[in-house]
Amino acid sequence: MSSMRRKDRVALDARASVFAALGDATRLTVLAKLSKGEPHSISRLTEGTKLTRQAVTKHLRVLEVAGVVHSLRVGRESLFAFKPEPIEDIRAFLDVVSVEWDHTLLRLKDFVEVES
Repeated sequence: MSSMRRKDRVALDARASVFAALGDATRLTVLAKLSKGEPHSISRLTEGTKLTRQAVTKHLRVLEVAGVVHSLRVGRESLFAFKPEPIEDIRAFLDVVSVEWDHTLLRLKDFVEVES
């Protein structure tokens, strides 16, 4: 991959970070709550769960580093909000991979049918 352009490598690293952040059930649950459009405080995100505020904070930081949430200060409280752009980028990336995979499978099918 040494021939990979820097811009492509940065995009790939960003996508890998999002996939890694989404690879945890707790973070997916937190993101699902935030994806409804309303920013939430840490205490609100812990309501109805067995998670501590410290645990939710840790998961929010991972999501924030991946770029899928951002924090905002409102008075003395931090609120966290969903950022859809990285998820939209992942969706577009997976669409491209899916199309490429479909083409590969068609070529394999054609090869197998010709050989049999």
